[in-house]
Amino acid sequence: MEFVSGYRDEFLDFTALLFGWFRKFVAERGAVETSLEGRWRQLEAQIRRLPQDPALWVLHVLPNRSVGISLGQGAEPGPGPGLGAGWLLGDEPPLHLRDLSPYVSLVSLEEGGEGEEEEEEEEENGEEEGAGTQKVEPEEDVEPAHTSRESPQEANPPGEPEDAEQEEGGGENGCREDRAEDESGPKRRKGRRSEAAPLHLSCLLLVTDEHGTILGIDLLMDGAQRSAGKGSGTENLAPRAYALLCHSMACPMGSGDPRKPRQLTVGDARLHRELESLVPRLGVKLAKTPMRTWGPQPGFTFASLRARTCHVCHKHSFEVKLTPCPQCSAVLYCGEACLRADWRRCPDDVSHRFWCPRLAAFMERTGELATLPFTYTAEVTSETFNKEAFLASRGLTRGYWTQISMLIPGPGTPRHRQGSTPSLSLLLNGDPYQLLQGDGPALMPPVPPDSPRGLFGSWQDYYTWRGLSLDSPMAVLLTYPLTVYYVITHLVPQSFPELNIQNKQSLKIHVVEAGKEFDLVMVFWELLVLLPHVALELQFVGDRLPPESDQQHFTLQRDGPEVSVRPGSGVSARLNSGTKEKGSRRDLQIKVSARPYHLLQGPKPDLVIGFNSGFGLKDTWLSSLPRLQSLRVPAFFTESSEYGCVMDEQTMAVATGGGTSPPQPNPFRSPFRLRAADNCMPWYCNAFIFHLIYKPSQGSGARPGPGPGPPAPTPAAPPVSARRRRGEKKPGRGARRRR
Repeated sequence: MEFVSGYRDEFLDFTALLFGWFRKFVAERGAVETSLEGRWRQLEAQIRRLPQDPALWVLHVLPNRSVGISLGQGAEPGPGPGLGAGWLLGDEPPLHLRDLSPYVSLVSLEEGGEGEEEEEEEEENGEEEGAGTQKVEPEEDVEPAHTSRESPQEANPPGEPEDAEQEEGGGENGCREDRAEDESGPKRRKGRRSEAAPLHLSCLLLVTDEHGTILGIDLLMDGAQRSAGKGSGTENLAPRAYALLCHSMACPMGSGDPRKPRQLTVGDARLHRELESLVPRLGVKLAKTPMRTWGPQPGFTFASLRARTCHVCHKHSFEVKLTPCPQCSAVLYCGEACLRADWRRCPDDVSHRFWCPRLAAFMERTGELATLPFTYTAEVTSETFNKEAFLASRGLTRGYWTQISMLIPGPGTPRHRQGSTPSLSLLLNGDPYQLLQGDGPALMPPVPPDSPRGLFGSWQDYYTWRGLSLDSPMAVLLTYPLTVYYVITHLVPQSFPELNIQNKQSLKIHVVEAGKEFDLVMVFWELLVLLPHVALELQFVGDRLPPESDQQHFTLQRDGPEVSVRPGSGVSARLNSGTKEKGSRRDLQIKVSARPYHLLQGPKPDLVIGFNSGFGLKDTWLSSLPRLQSLRVPAFFTESSEYGCVMDEQTMAVATGGGTSPPQPNPFRSPFRLRAADNCMPWYCNAFIFHLIYKPSQGSGARPGPGPGPPAPTPAAPPVSARRRRGEKKPGRGARRRR
């Protein structure tokens, strides 16, 4: 059994959702279009009986003339052209956007191929706006900038059969590939390209409600490159748009049951006229005039992300009814067949029969993990938490807030791309908290004039001393430096008292397998506020770091607005904290090593820390853990769930023969509950902390690390039966590793 909640890029789940719905839509549309007219009448009658949605629905028409989709050589094998559905949604799904680079990339269809990146960003922003709409009054006689289309010859909903064939051949790949690269923005990568001409997504039809919930999508694909000039539109669009509307009502992609809108507006004048005779068949009122303009509401949402999937067959909740395991309530299944298949998986220690009682114990921690002092706790710890809506409603749509969400910065907002070194203009502007701010007033108060008199063991204590309101969401970003602080001041003295770490004036800390935490590097400035008399060196290490940042380093200093650059030795940035430091000044040095940890050369650190590590999901840990074993330095790691801690312990045993300490809840965990597609377990960034227990050296006489605990009882049959038996984990079997 393997769960990737908390480790996988959110946008890949979003891409899988779009692709899953689009694939179902294409299959059902093809079946209806090849049937008799009575099938359409039956579908229309069914829709007329649906309950009414009070929200306004919008049909967007988004043309594309300049960006094509190039399939890499890695996309050629498998069923059909491009990336197969099993690869994106199956048992070995990609974890990061960069994993798509050998399969798909965006290319310019303009002559000369210049300006590819700018065109990608324009397309990205256009599609992002389609996810959230603003309710406006339509105006007459406003022609859009799209290419004109001829009216359909008939008013019948079925489209041309060739359209369905064309869509089945290239449209499925176009959905996930175009969306995955279009909206990924900073994470796009160029992969190897095939010799075939790039696919052209000529037009995107998008159905949303006024709140931004995506209800349906249709992609009009051309198989070969076209000119970027006129003639790149698609004719006879009304039947396809009508079919999309029908399926969006009968099977909405976003959350909620089948329903029809009280009113529909269309973002294209010609298409609006063509649908005037079709939409009333569904019992839906069409706006008198087409919509003139639209844009995201302040609280726009990606509510479509609430769709769940079956843990076994990966079908979404809009395809099948999902129910949790009746015994552990942790894993979602579409029916008895998938539950039994997961129950009887081989080998035994990956079956649900083995894990069911353990997952039930993990579920019992749900209330404890949701016990936080913030005013918004109930909202952000809910299973249906909508992170993008929460951030947008508070104006947190810029800076580091876009690094932890699917929001895209608005026009004119300085961008710090994920996986790239922060620009000097962002580091050296004198305000260490600039990237932590939102669109409103400053979120971080001035640094207190006096150093902390005691040690903080909870968010409540830290917020009180720091002058933060419990309504402030800064804990979402500050979880990283506060976790480091908690390890230094609490966990190391408890577990390794002989190191006397609290009396050291300088500390060298390695942040291993760094990724997202490096994208948020300036949040670690807060360590200088919490530990003002300690000189800190943070070295970020990992092969996911940008290669161009390898061997770079810079120094952050507490006083003085001056900036100096020393060639060959990195950057020294003197940031103004607003107060003069009492006593000697301490610096924070940041170093970058873009390589796996076992290949790092240099002095031995005082402490090693890893965030949300996932030992079993990356093969390099099988080399990095023995490296840590040889160094024998205190190494603390966080995980987003207890399940991850168990898998990490198994990997540690396989890699080194050692173990891990019992995980404990991190009092400085992020308050945001992470989305889980195929399970109901509580996942939070930095939820649990443990440290490595190294295998004793031969002849050392040290007591060995703790062995595995007593086996938990495991049912002998699926939960429909009350029988139980005790099961043991097979000796010597390690964590399942992703290939």
